[in-house]
Parts: sequence; structure tokens; C-alpha cells
Amino acid sequence: MINMNNIYLITDIPGYTPQVSRLLSMMNYARYVTLEMTKNLTVQQLDFLLDAKSNSIGALLSHCAAVEYAYQVETFEKRDLNEEEMLIWGAAINLGDEGREKIKGNAIDYYVNTLNEIRNRTFELFKTVDDEWLYQEEEFWYKKQANHYFMWFHVMEDEINHRGQISLIKKRTLG
Repeated sequence: MINMNNIYLITDIPGYTPQVSRLLSMMNYARYVTLEMTKNLTVQQLDFLLDAKSNSIGALLSHCAAVEYAYQVETFEKRDLNEEEMLIWGAAINLGDEGREKIKGNAIDYYVNTLNEIRNRTFELFKTVDDEWLYQEEEFWYKKQANHYFMWFHVMEDEINHRGQISLIKKRTLG
């Protein structure tokens, strides 16, 4: 749902309230940069590990999708991922040994399609809420109060953080 004509505008998006639009605009730009950074990577580059404890670019892309899905479930359905969902997303959420073992051998299209599928669902879910919803507070990490705005900011911030790792790995694998 990235509108390339408006990628540099933090603005209203038809069908969404003003603050929701701005959040989605920022998330779109963050995703655009992630996709541009990884668009021509080979399977070998996506699977490259800096060392025995690092994550691959493919695993980090999967992690971005998994985090976004987990926040969809947490903020819109008010629950944690269930056992079936953890079978799908667990390695991508946990990364580490599990991620290194299970997330490999996929072409960039696999990761892009997964990211797009999850993002499309995010856009559909955000059509059901308004700006007031963004400011609703609930208990979050370590029993602290957080609002939905912060939670979804964190989804974007997490992707940007991992994109820094992707940049480092890409520089090491491409020379």
C-alpha cells in the first residue's frame, strides 16, 4: 500500500484519521527504505552470517514481519500469539539459533511478499480505528503504561533499528 508518489509526505491518507495517516505515512517510508536496501539481494546474501551468533538479512526481514504481525494481534485482538502462530512466527520473533536454523534459503521475493502481506493487513486493521484509539493506554512492557501510538511507533522503530544491522551485513557481504 506504499504510494510512491507521496513517499516523502507525512500527510493524510484517504480512509484514515489524521494521526493514523501520519503514523502510516512514516511506516510506509521506513518500509520503502528497507525494501530499496534489499531489493536485489541474492539468496546467498540474504543468508550470510557475519559470525556464529549473528542474524542474517533474511532473518531480520522475517523479524520485521513477525513483529508487525505480533503487534496486530496484541493491539487489535488483545491477545498474545497462540501456539499455531508461534509455529509460523516463532523463529522470526526469537531469532538467534532458532532463526539461523529455520530462516534461510528464501529469495528476496519471499520476504517482500511476507512483508507486504502483513503490511496490507495492518492497513486494513487501521481502517477500523481512529485517533482516539492511538492514545488508548494499557499495561505494556515491565508493567508500564503505553498507548497504541507508542506500540506502533515501536514497530517502525524496530524495523529501522534492524535496517541498520541489514546495512552493516550488506556492506560486509558485498564488500
